Amino acid sequence: MEGVVHTGTDASAFKECFSLTWKNPYVLRLAFSAGIGGLLFGYDTGVISGALLYIRDDFKSVDRQTVLQESIVSMAVAGAIIGAAVGGWMNDRFGRRMAILIADFLFFIGAVVMASAPNPALLIVGRVFVGLGVGMASMTSPLYISEASPAKIRGALVSTNGFLITGGQFLSYLINLAFTNAPGTWRWMLGIAGLPALLQFILMLLLPESPRWLFRKGREEEAKVILRKIYPADDVQKEIQDLKESVEAEIREEGSAKINMMKLLKTKTVRRGLIAGVGLQVFQQFVGINTVMYYSPTIVQLAGFASNKTALLLSLVTAGLNALGSIVSIYFIDRTGRKKLLLISLFGVAISLGLLAGVFHETTSHSPMVSRIQTSHFSNYTCPDYSSATNPGAWDCMKCLKASSPDCGFCASPTDKLLPGACLLSNDTVKDLCHDESRLWYTRGCPSKYGWLALVGLALYIIFFSPGMGTAPWIVNSEIYPLRFRGVCGGIAATANWISNLIVAQSFLSLTEAIGTSWTFLIFGVISVVGLLFVIVYVPETKGLPIEEIEKMLETRSLHFRFWEKSQKPQEKKSQAV
Repeated sequence: MEGVVHTGTDASAFKECFSLTWKNPYVLRLAFSAGIGGLLFGYDTGVISGALLYIRDDFKSVDRQTVLQESIVSMAVAGAIIGAAVGGWMNDRFGRRMAILIADFLFFIGAVVMASAPNPALLIVGRVFVGLGVGMASMTSPLYISEASPAKIRGALVSTNGFLITGGQFLSYLINLAFTNAPGTWRWMLGIAGLPALLQFILMLLLPESPRWLFRKGREEEAKVILRKIYPADDVQKEIQDLKESVEAEIREEGSAKINMMKLLKTKTVRRGLIAGVGLQVFQQFVGINTVMYYSPTIVQLAGFASNKTALLLSLVTAGLNALGSIVSIYFIDRTGRKKLLLISLFGVAISLGLLAGVFHETTSHSPMVSRIQTSHFSNYTCPDYSSATNPGAWDCMKCLKASSPDCGFCASPTDKLLPGACLLSNDTVKDLCHDESRLWYTRGCPSKYGWLALVGLALYIIFFSPGMGTAPWIVNSEIYPLRFRGVCGGIAATANWISNLIVAQSFLSLTEAIGTSWTFLIFGVISVVGLLFVIVYVPETKGLPIEEIEKMLETRSLHFRFWEKSQKPQEKKSQAV
């Protein structure tokens, strides 16, 4: 119920969420129907990581050019930046429901274009359409769920959006594995994404608009009908009254002025909310999560696992852990609190990235040597750079893979992949010759005895990231802004998320080539530590607070360094002052 702080329900928030939604399935229906937007977000994030392996096989220009690979991944992110920015305006002008419907339409068109793309250029066009839809859905779905949820279970229900994001990622890996041997592989992987978009479009046609938005537009009777379906009879009148007062206060405050950036920054509650909300979205990306999700199979191959199918199968583990972490978040987000969960998450992420940096350093500095005898076994296909090298005895697998005129690959020893192997030209003929002798063929990473440690590092990263940094930034952004500014501020935060996502996605592979995988993960680790300090200083705890109380807290808030201690609620401070 709005306007009341629920101090005794934190420990049983998850049970209460289950109890309330069991008694009133309408609330759950709203949350899961809108949450399909999260499923689309997650599916697109995950599916491209596996599809990219086969796109490189079909389009040799993509395989040769790292920038083209990054563009296929990141153009969806570029589209999402525009989608998130436009989505904020559309949310406030046309409503949350209409924004979700338009997002579904764009996503469906993009899926059809990608599945039928005859060349990389058209594939990139399809990725842009999908990105527009994902960007709009990424900030609209949690907003819709938040505004259609009772305060005491709001965090848990918004977490369902995070669960569906990670569930979409897990589903994408299953789909990738299912189509590995099918004709057209990646076309099926990308095209099937149109089905959940179509399903959500139909479901949202049958659902109402956000009651908060309706109140804002003066459509009070429509809003009251929906609120009576959401809240128990003894709570609904209080909720209607509080919401009405909140909207009237905002209308009086805004007068006839239009929303602009200067007005946002001059409003103390909005400015403080934006610092926390935008900062969390930026750090969510800059700690490297989407390098793991977009390039997970590629990272697995860099760790020394040669097969596309093996890389996809092992990446399925990380996607499964990500989905599991979202379920954990649903339980803990209203029990432990947003801030504590964020701090635990960032601490674990920093440790995991340190482990990954160490593992990849060992992998690259102790790769198998190149044997002149093994290479001469394939005399007609020797790597030209190796043949002309002044000191071929110093060549190892990593040096072989870095040869670029033309590209070369490493054919492992038939008895033990860690023993010296052959450095050969990289093409399909040589790859088949290598496989015919029961040898493993490497072009993206080298055999290593430390490969399993990289999987442990990836698993730990996901276990720590998913329950905290995976879901909490979206929850905080769905509840920290005043109602009048919520759509615009949510759009600003989502746009910041996607711009950060674009920077990371477009630079990851180039960064690993320029400074190495280990240094790349070390940079992400340092950013995680900075993010941890940011959360301690700038992010307030919003657990259990109705949205109106959060506004009051931001108005009077001072920095709360002792995050482990319970902070006073705004109304408690007021009563003490009296």
